[in-house]
Amino acid sequence: MLSSQRSKLFFASCLALLVTSLSFGIRAGLLNQWEAEFQLSGVQLANIAATAFWSFPLAVIIGGMLVDAIGMKKILMLAFFFHLVGIVMTIFSTGYWTLFISTLLIGIANGTVEAACNPLVASLYPDNKTTKLNHFHLWFPAGIVIGSLVVFFFNKLGIGWQWQMAVMILPTLAYGHLFFYQELPVTERVAIGVSSREMYRSLLNPLFIFMVICMFGTAITELFVNQWSPLLLSNVTENPILLLMLTTGVMVIGRGLAGPVAKKISTTGMLLASAIISFLGLYLIANTTGAAIFAGALVFGIGVCYFWPTMIGFVAEYLPRTGAVGISLIGGAGMFAVSIYTMFMGGFYDRLVLTRLPAGANLDIYKNAQEGTEMATQYLAARSAAGPEVLNATLIIPGILILAFAGLFVYMRTVYRRKDASKENPIQV
Repeated sequence: MLSSQRSKLFFASCLALLVTSLSFGIRAGLLNQWEAEFQLSGVQLANIAATAFWSFPLAVIIGGMLVDAIGMKKILMLAFFFHLVGIVMTIFSTGYWTLFISTLLIGIANGTVEAACNPLVASLYPDNKTTKLNHFHLWFPAGIVIGSLVVFFFNKLGIGWQWQMAVMILPTLAYGHLFFYQELPVTERVAIGVSSREMYRSLLNPLFIFMVICMFGTAITELFVNQWSPLLLSNVTENPILLLMLTTGVMVIGRGLAGPVAKKISTTGMLLASAIISFLGLYLIANTTGAAIFAGALVFGIGVCYFWPTMIGFVAEYLPRTGAVGISLIGGAGMFAVSIYTMFMGGFYDRLVLTRLPAGANLDIYKNAQEGTEMATQYLAARSAAGPEVLNATLIIPGILILAFAGLFVYMRTVYRRKDASKENPIQV
């Protein structure tokens, strides 16, 4: 493939992922507005947020199975259609169900983008997968930064949330146009001659199953915290959306530097270090106030920046026979875990708030209390206490990941290396 064509396809992939991440960044900044405008409960708000996560694995797994059958180009045209319809429907939403359905469509589009673009990038750069997947995935936090800035400045200027959503239309049209006029390659699995039967058999590899389980934790640590921290900490800091911007800004820089980092400490070393640093950062976010919260967000951003693309890169490098389905299952597993966890924690958050209100209190009455009244003050105080507790409960996940990735690091440097020792050029782990 010509270098210019490869560059165009990589750029189009980055634009598609930019739209995906804009939907996360802008929606994270709009949850508070939707809660107030449409009188949504914590459970309803969690359901809307979770919809983007559970629809993602549904789309990415189905898309991963269809990539080789119908081609990456048709998959990406479907993503373009669902993105455009979902964005327009969100703009004209009138309540819970229209927000739910439009978010569902955008989630399907997001998953479809991942189903095609991850194996596309791996196919475009077969000798540099982890680094290029990190470069590709830097556009996820970059889009969240851009989306957060859109929400921040549009709110300052008094521009409605509908216009904030409309920002996504232009890059959607751009990536749809670029992919429509390009020829896309076959996936790497097809190129190296691995049969579909062998691909599905490879999914039972214990190492692959272990990575799927670990993806549950890495995705929750990164995406749940980034998506919900502006809401959970809205009464703890005056600028909660800036926490998201700081965290994701650090992630952009970190993923851009993935090449030298991967050469220095290896893929498994990146995962272990990420687990340790993200644990420390999340602890600081949940247990400090004022400027210290922003220091925690900085540390947290460093911790989670390599999780998602390096997990996918690990599978692409060390388990290539799992093909596009293996890559899709890893991403789908992560988003599925986040959706379940988000729905559970939405109810948990409501219960935490309720326990900090007077006995027998009705949560909806307190939530809708007039500003300045005693009930409104009590409700805000209850939310201020409940938000950090949700984050503290989430701390157990990166704690478990530290143990899991420590074990993986030892395994890959001993058992796996011995298995690979007969090869002329053993794989660096």
